Formats: sequence, structure tokens, C-alpha cells
Amino acid sequence: MANNAAFGVQGNAAAAGAWSSGLCDCFDDVGGCCLTFFCPCVTFGRIAHIVDQGGSSCCVSGSLYMLLASVTGLGACLYSCIYRSKLRSQYGLTEKPCADCCVHLCCEACALCQEYRELKARGFDMSAGWQDNMERMGKGAVTAPPQPNPGMSR
Repeated sequence: MANNAAFGVQGNAAAAGAWSSGLCDCFDDVGGCCLTFFCPCVTFGRIAHIVDQGGSSCCVSGSLYMLLASVTGLGACLYSCIYRSKLRSQYGLTEKPCADCCVHLCCEACALCQEYRELKARGFDMSAGWQDNMERMGKGAVTAPPQPNPGMSR
């Protein structure tokens, strides 16, 4: 839980161990719920991008999710389950109401909606990328700025 400052935790974020909303509270964020219902790949891509701290592309993660859903069906659930585990680990959230893979296998849409709401509750603008969120939160650049080349010297 000590790493939360790096992940944009706001003062009003959920207490350690507790999710900010329940698994079935999808309509607490109607916009996120509709996005997940019509375009789960976009919801997942945004979640993956934030959870990976900008290390993965929203578009690539969402496309892979869509490909896995189209070809294998269950592959997308297992892929998104990995990110639920990462999210829980980053914020010290409990594995509730059951194991991460069970949550995604039984109700993929509800799981994605809950993760999306959780990140929003922690201060993230889900339509902005990781870098924009860090700048907005006053965290500055995620990586070290490039060092200027001093050129030739004698």
C-alpha cells in the first residue's frame, strides 16, 4: 500500500483492502457501464494501460483482448484476470467476492466495470493516457527526461 502515491491515489480513495464499489454496482457509472457493454475491448485497454503505468498501449491491449475474445472466448477472461490481479496487488485490494479468475469467468463485464470504477475513484481520468494522468496529478514525467548532448568539446 506504500506505493499508492505513485499510482495517483487521492485522499478520498477507498480504504486499504476495500474496493471503492461492489462487483454488481455497474450502474454507479453509467458511462463506464455502457462502454463496457458495447466495447469491452476499450474498457480493458484503458485499464491495462493505467495498471501497466503506460508500459502497454491501450490500443494494443484492447486489440489483443478483442482477438482473444473472438478466437477463444475464454482467453479474454483469462487475459483480463491477470490485470485484475495486478490492480489488486498495486492497491492492496482484497480478492472479493471470489478468486480473480472466477470473477472474470462468471461475470466479465461486471469485473471490467468494477476495475474501471476503481481506477476512476482513485483519481484517474480513464479517457486520458497514463502520461496525461501523471501530469494532471502533478507527478511530472513518468520516465527521466532525455539528457541534452553537450556536443563536441576540446
